[in-house]
Amino acid sequence: MNPKVDKYLIDGCMRCPLGATPDCKVNKWPEELAKLRKIVLDCGLTEELKWGVPCYTFQQSNVLILSAFKEYCSLSFFKGALLKDAHRILEKPGENTQAGRLVKFTNVKQIVELEPVLKEYIYEAVEAEKAGLKVNTKTNPEPIPEELQNKFDEIPALKTAFDALTPGRKRAYILHFSAPKQSKTRVSRIEKCMEKILDGKGLND
Repeated sequence: MNPKVDKYLIDGCMRCPLGATPDCKVNKWPEELAKLRKIVLDCGLTEELKWGVPCYTFQQSNVLILSAFKEYCSLSFFKGALLKDAHRILEKPGENTQAGRLVKFTNVKQIVELEPVLKEYIYEAVEAEKAGLKVNTKTNPEPIPEELQNKFDEIPALKTAFDALTPGRKRAYILHFSAPKQSKTRVSRIEKCMEKILDGKGLND
């Protein structure tokens, strides 16, 4: 067990003002996150803290992360698109996500019932890493809108937070921001999403 993850389970990711307060989303799912953590560690993965959240690796390759949200907590596979998903439990984090897949939970009972299945999926994800498998992803052809780049220049922390997002989340934001024809509408969309980006959330989280 990594002491940095112990701290996360108490204080949260600390990327927003709710960190280390009773209102932090981590405090909504203490039993669920603890149970998910035990299941993952039972599978022999290395526990780290990346992007402010528990990240589990195999031979230094990212396999999955645990996350806490307002409506649910989740176990997310970086290369979930490679998994067979025989039990149909995986979801795309966002419409434009290519590689990542997650499983959502709202109570401990769900996790306990799915424990054998989750371990099966984790071992499958590890085997994919051992085999060096990669998801055939579409490279972002969409350029970063000028309005978003201007915000990055104005608020460096926004760029840092955006760069830490998964490729799927970044692509979803770029598509969303680029869609309007008028610059002022693009700026408005960016400003409405800034808090989400700074909190490490995707467009649809």
